[in-house]
Amino acid sequence: MSSEQQLPLSALTVGNKGKVMLLLAEGALRRRLLDLGVVADSVIEVIRVSPAGDPTAYLIRGSLIGLRKKEAHAIIVNPIQ
Repeated sequence: MSSEQQLPLSALTVGNKGKVMLLLAEGALRRRLLDLGVVADSVIEVIRVSPAGDPTAYLIRGSLIGLRKKEAHAIIVNPIQ
């Protein structure tokens, strides 16, 4: 993956990481994501996808957080190695 392309967090696969560039969520979802540590320059790693495919577990600032695809789609990241 190129480190210069921006894509939604939901597009990353297990084991990949991304640096938060933009948060598209509004209202209560935006507040929740900010409270969880989803802020600019945070690194998020995809840890595990549930057997049904939704939600997905992400490692954010040392905490394991479950996000649904709709929520993860509102987080724009730059993939990193």
